[in-house]
Order: sequence, then C-alpha cells, then structure tokens
Amino acid sequence: MTKPSRLEDVNSYELFDTPAEKELDEITELASIICGTPISLITILDDKRQWFKSNKGLEVNETKIEDSFCQHTLHKPNEVLVVNNALEDKRFVDNKLVLNDPNIRFYAGAPLVTKNDNVLGTLCIIDRKPREFSEDQERALQILAKKTMDKIESLKLIKNLTTTINYNTEKLIKLTEKLPIGIFEMMILPTGAMKFSFLSEGIRKLHPKIDLKDWANDASIGFTLMHEDDIQGLQNALATAVKNEEPLYHEYRVKDDHGYHWHAIKGNPVKQGSGETIMYGYFTDVTHHFEYESALEQISFDISHVLRRPVSTMMGITDLLESEENLSQKKIKEYSGYIKSITKELDEFTRKLNKIYSKKKVRITSRKPQL
Repeated sequence: MTKPSRLEDVNSYELFDTPAEKELDEITELASIICGTPISLITILDDKRQWFKSNKGLEVNETKIEDSFCQHTLHKPNEVLVVNNALEDKRFVDNKLVLNDPNIRFYAGAPLVTKNDNVLGTLCIIDRKPREFSEDQERALQILAKKTMDKIESLKLIKNLTTTINYNTEKLIKLTEKLPIGIFEMMILPTGAMKFSFLSEGIRKLHPKIDLKDWANDASIGFTLMHEDDIQGLQNALATAVKNEEPLYHEYRVKDDHGYHWHAIKGNPVKQGSGETIMYGYFTDVTHHFEYESALEQISFDISHVLRRPVSTMMGITDLLESEENLSQKKIKEYSGYIKSITKELDEFTRKLNKIYSKKKVRITSRKPQL
C-alpha cells in the first residue's frame, strides 16, 4: 500500500476548525506547568496555515505557515525542536512572531507523528524570554506529545466508526423499507404504556392508512385495528412474553376495507436496568398461510366426501364381477356402462378440482389475501 502524503494524512483527521477537546486542553495546561511557560499549543499544519487545536496563552487561533516555528519539525518526526533564544537563531531572527506580538524568544516543539510517520503538527511551549530547556522537560514534552497523538487517533477512530455506523444504519433502513414486513423496536414501560422507538416503512404495506407518528407515540393504537375477539389474546401473549422474557409469536385478525386479514407479531423482549422492556421484532401478513391450510382442508373434504360415492360404486361393481362366475353378454355390457359413467364422472370432477385449485394456487403464492 502506498504511504499517503503528509497533506493527505493531515486531511484524513479532519481536525481543522473543530471544537476544543477537554483532554487536549488539559495536556497543554500540563505542558505549561511542567516547563514553566506562559504559552502552550497543539498545532496542526497544512500547506497554508498553522491552526491551534488547543491554545493556552495566545489570543489568535492560527498563523500563516511561513511564520510558524512548527514547520521546521515536519521532516524531523523523531526530534524535538528547541530554540533557546530566537533572536540568536538565524532561522527566526526576522520572523514576524519574533519581532511582533507574541514576541517569541523561547520555543520547544515535539512532533505529533501519525501511524504513517507523517507529522501533523506539534505540542509546543513558548516563552517571551530566552530560557534553558532540561532533558527531563524535553522527555516530558515528548511523552505528552505521544498522549496528544493517542487522543487525536481516538478522535479519528470514533469519527470513522460513527461514519460507518451511520452508513450501515442508512443501508439497513433502506433495506427494511423494501421488506413486506413491519420491523419495530418497542419500549414497554412498567406501567404497561408502550411506544415504538422505531417503525420501518414496511408497516405502511400492512396498514396503509395509519398515521405512523401517532402509532409510534402510542403503540396501543394497534389494538384498534384488530378484530375485537383477538385483542385480549394478543394482550395476554404480550404480557406473558414481557413477564417471562420469552419470545413472542401471536396471530390475530386485522380489519381493512375488504374485510379481515390474518397478521402475526414476532418479537424478543429484553428487560432494561431502568425497569422498562425493549422488544425487537416485526409484524407480517400471514393470510396466505391460512389460505393454504384452508385449501388443504377443502381438498381433504372434496376427496373424502365428493369422491366417496363414485369410488364406492366402482368398488361395488368390482365385488359383483368377482362373485359372478358366468357373466352374460348383457351383464357385461351393463357393468361396462356403469364403469364408463363412473369414469366420466370422475374425469369431470378431476378437471373441476384442477381448475379450482389452480386458481387457489395462484392466489396463495401471490400472497394477495382474499378472505
């Protein structure tokens, strides 16, 4: 993998013009205390400016990069830049920040080094008078710079994770909108009050006319959509699931302009430490399931009742044929006529059944409830 350029690395942290961070401000405060300086900064540099992520002691938030002391650390990630007296250093003797406010004389800056060995900026300390800088102070500044970089890395990680979570959440919501089921997250209070913290758009396919905002605020509105004979059963099942923290599955009838459809709710309750219960689950239309069972029952009835007469007649003729030893031509023709008649009846009935159940199959597999 190609190492990113320093500017690419800097931009990936998205630090410029962001709010102050308490932990970083505490680091600059500590650096000033340890080193005894009135000014301490966490600087971030791009190709045009030096911006202060944390600022103790200066009234400005940024300077031009060409005026910055920190630019001299960009290609020396392992070195602390120390300037004991800027007026005696040819690199800075004509610097605007030396000749004018803040009248820098002493400077020490420890580079903030990324995982790609690029320098973002520095943790630096500044004084308006020349001074010496001990080895212990230099070591302390390096340690604090490392802590600064650890915090900056964590800020980047949190931002990246947040972006990923938001992206995946958006994808998940779009996916749920396409599903023919209503996915929900419901909060159930100890008082029994219920409200939805999430309802997918799929719920509109099940209840096109319901106001989702009203329903979300008061989940009990859903009971008004049900067949009155099924309300108590669902309430009992819901209460039992919450009490025992066990999975919920319950089927019930829902009314619309065309009559009643069969719906089901499936959910898993999770009790919270604060007393309420969160249930995750979905609503779905199971009318096709009931139609399928009804079709099987009708087939069973048709076979056992409607076909019983011709089959019984056929079995009776078979018994007669087996019991009579010498059949006359007349008897053979008579039995043959019976058999042809029964065969025709069976054929007609088979065709009729095939036509009826072909229609049922189309209706069931298309999942268009027609109860």
